[in-house]
Amino acid sequence: MTPTQIQQFKEQMDAGCAVGIFMKTVDGAIVECAGRSGMDFCILDMEHGPVSYEGLQDLIRACECSGALPIVRVAGITEEYIGKALDLGAAGVQIPQVNDKNAAARAVEYAKFYPGGSRGVCRYVRAAEYSSKDRYEYFRDANKASIVAQVEGLEGVRNLDEIFAVPGIDVVFIGPYDLSQSLGVTGDVLHPKVVEQMELIIQKAAAAGVTVGTFVDTVEDGVRWKNLGVKYIAVSVDVGVFYTACKGIVTGLTA
Repeated sequence: MTPTQIQQFKEQMDAGCAVGIFMKTVDGAIVECAGRSGMDFCILDMEHGPVSYEGLQDLIRACECSGALPIVRVAGITEEYIGKALDLGAAGVQIPQVNDKNAAARAVEYAKFYPGGSRGVCRYVRAAEYSSKDRYEYFRDANKASIVAQVEGLEGVRNLDEIFAVPGIDVVFIGPYDLSQSLGVTGDVLHPKVVEQMELIIQKAAAAGVTVGTFVDTVEDGVRWKNLGVKYIAVSVDVGVFYTACKGIVTGLTA
């Protein structure tokens, strides 16, 4: 993805809402289908999905050829996880368990070259077009990649102000399932306790001028959070969408 496309993506969130989906399959055709449907981004999941680094580059290509922004959810806050995803051409990284300022600062440090951070430097990678891209242009453009920080529990909620203050974070993403677990209502993402905390995060983010994202199981839930100010919405998961469609076919023909 070009810096212009990444900038357009950020401008879209500023103006309205970007819509995407989590991808757990390792088939580029499924990712390409999502892109051709009009999805703004696909979250290629290396935290809870089976994709390898070798396979990841093809999933990123599938995003690129179909117009969806490739966002990689890495498995954790390490230089290796973040750097490899970006080296392979991810337009952004989504980072789990960013629950305090130190975690947020490490995420930025590993994702950006100097002066924004200290990401490991190599220009013989896919993101640099295997050294065919001007090296200085590559280093400059690479620092425009999106950083999505997942706040997933009460610890993160308590530390919101300090997380918001870390420069370089583009989106603070509410993980509703992990939040539900930290509130003692595991899996009930529509429980009043969860909704109350999510609304609190959205209000604080709006006051701080920070973009908020979240995951939803249904379009209806997505519309609700969009109307409350969420700008980056991941609707369901590829395997869940496929299961629901298949189940609907079976139910319709056997009822």
